[in-house]
Amino acid sequence: MFYNLAIYLYLLGVIILSLFNKKVRKMWQGEKRAFDVLREQVEPGARYLWFHAASLGEFEQGRPLMERIRERHPEYKILLTFFSPSGYEVRKNYPGADIICYLPLDTPLNAVRFLRLARPVMAFFIKYEFWYNYLHLLRQQGVPTYSVSSIFRPGQVFFKWYGMGYGNVLRCVTRFFVQNEESRQLLRSIHIDAVDVVGDTRFDRVLTIKQAAKRLPLVEAFVGDAPQVFVAGSSWPPDEDIFIRFFNSHPEWKLIIAPHVIAEEHLRQILSKLNRKTVRYTQATPETAAQADCLIIDCFGLLSSIYHYGNVAYVGGGFGVGIHNTLEAAVWDIPVIFGPNNRKFMEAQGLLASGGGFEIADYDDFQSLMRRFMSSPQFVKDVGKKAGAYVQSLSGASEKILSSIEL
Repeated sequence: MFYNLAIYLYLLGVIILSLFNKKVRKMWQGEKRAFDVLREQVEPGARYLWFHAASLGEFEQGRPLMERIRERHPEYKILLTFFSPSGYEVRKNYPGADIICYLPLDTPLNAVRFLRLARPVMAFFIKYEFWYNYLHLLRQQGVPTYSVSSIFRPGQVFFKWYGMGYGNVLRCVTRFFVQNEESRQLLRSIHIDAVDVVGDTRFDRVLTIKQAAKRLPLVEAFVGDAPQVFVAGSSWPPDEDIFIRFFNSHPEWKLIIAPHVIAEEHLRQILSKLNRKTVRYTQATPETAAQADCLIIDCFGLLSSIYHYGNVAYVGGGFGVGIHNTLEAAVWDIPVIFGPNNRKFMEAQGLLASGGGFEIADYDDFQSLMRRFMSSPQFVKDVGKKAGAYVQSLSGASEKILSSIEL
């Protein structure tokens, strides 16, 4: 079978790359260790619900459902697996799961070994995860399997004539909980009808984050009584080239930067572009923070709470592979700016349509928009309310899913 041949070729590539690439090596070692983790930690007689997330973003989509199940059905235990180190390394100590490990690559033997050890009574695959061997084996074993917050597009292989063989993997899913009506219609076009349109669980997640937001005394000292604070989250160099250029010539704004990559080389690049007084979060005191014009967040885990301190937010990635999480900013009732690579992101399109989000193509666009914000504080408040209302209007996906599954 072509799929299994491709998987074995991929495995060979992973083994070779692991000799040279630290991230790949972590993934490969984690996958090999997964079977030992299951042998050591799976409790005989316990009933496990298996959640699989490729990486950190998918984990955040699955998290609201996991936490509701854990609260209301303590009779179950949670097994959480990741494919990417960027998810596992950040959430390997997540207290909401009983067992956390990598998912071994989807070879027929790995699927048999994994399911024999884990013995899940139910499985949840988040968004894009459709592993052929795992899913077929789950169906053979009669394990109810759900696709959560999935989204489909006409260009995907499932809907092409040459993808019909692999597309059969979708028939292994007991029920799909999709984000939009287009996804339901695409699945119907290949005669899959066990589909509910529930929306995206990330809307529930950001509302929960907002309710549990941390107070950050250092950030509060930095903001002080500044009338205008700009928060740039998950930024990359092309984003930074735009907003730092503006910030350098507009002393009326204070700037908080939480870059996507927190590495010394990237932090040095950012510092080299700034010509105003700047301090790094991990090196700041309340006194130095209060005197600075720019605060660089050089650690993880704070961004979702930091947006609360801004008047305007910028979410990076739109000049590269795609924008990051715009909902974390929008939930705080502030305007959200992002770059042009946002077409595949439903939440960005929704923000644009609601009037709470703004796309820029270059520095001139950004400058024009910022001048409009500066000329009308009421406009900033109005569009910020639209952003927050958009998030609120699409919450509730997790409850819809819970009401449809039998626990």
